[in-house]
Amino acid sequence: MKYAMTCGRAAWEDDSAFPEAEKQKMYGAAVEWFGRLAAQGKITGGEQFQGPETAKTVSLTSGGGSTVVDGPFWLEGKVALGGYMILEVADLAEAITLTRTFPIPDSKVEVRPVIER
Repeated sequence: MKYAMTCGRAAWEDDSAFPEAEKQKMYGAAVEWFGRLAAQGKITGGEQFQGPETAKTVSLTSGGGSTVVDGPFWLEGKVALGGYMILEVADLAEAITLTRTFPIPDSKVEVRPVIER
């Protein structure tokens, strides 16, 4: 079954006082984690997003119009998305087990089944 992991950016990712070497160490661990699970066929896709300052939000109206604003404002909160992954696993329990091993501290990860059409 397919599950999407959407990953929130951790506060330290945007903290200029947080040592760059430590950031790179954590990102390296995430790349290794991703590669290992991809090699096992457990992750079938995914990407890291650029920072939230690069986001644009397009609001669509029922009349066919739209408005474009700077920022990741589709979320009602302070957490910006950092990326996503597609898991191919047996069930939700396995998806959660794998998610618990994601090596980015102080982040939040949503796991949700994917509707395949």
